[in-house]
Amino acid sequence: MAYLILGLLLFLGVHSTRIVADSWRTRVRARVGEQAFKVIYSVLSLGGFLLIIWGFGIAREAPTLLWLPPNGLRHAAALLNVLAFLLFAAAYGPGNAIRARLHHPMVLGTKTWALAHLIANGNLAHVVLFGAFLLWAVLDFISLRQRDRAQGIQYPAGTASATVLTVVIGVGIAAVFAFWLHGLLIGVKPFG
Repeated sequence: MAYLILGLLLFLGVHSTRIVADSWRTRVRARVGEQAFKVIYSVLSLGGFLLIIWGFGIAREAPTLLWLPPNGLRHAAALLNVLAFLLFAAAYGPGNAIRARLHHPMVLGTKTWALAHLIANGNLAHVVLFGAFLLWAVLDFISLRQRDRAQGIQYPAGTASATVLTVVIGVGIAAVFAFWLHGLLIGVKPFG
């Protein structure tokens, strides 16, 4: 569990600098340069991510069950994950109305993904992993919305065609991940 927690602290800590120390982050970027900052940020993020994967794998070998979620929550989690993938697609799909309306769909997708996994899994490693991501995403979303208001950021309205394309792509990727990639990469088949 220690590697999982260390990985979460490193990965989410790096991703939290704008939340808790935005002016420090700006000073460091100016001092070391944009490219060097991106390299440092990426290396630390990758290190944290690898520690999360390793630590989670170790923690899953000897699970500590906190509760046994009812089957219905697995179905709710599957639906929430479709929504999460739709939000992830909206973060990168240009000109869609979802991004125009929600402003930060990647962070909302992370919240949805974390909540889905949190309600469907009752062991300690899952609670630590997905609870940490859920807490981070809530704090990040609040921070982003405050920054948008302070800077007067306006998001352009999306088009119907871009929105439909975003929905098709998001649902398609969710289906591929749920029916094939989740089992291949994670070792758990949500529908198998």
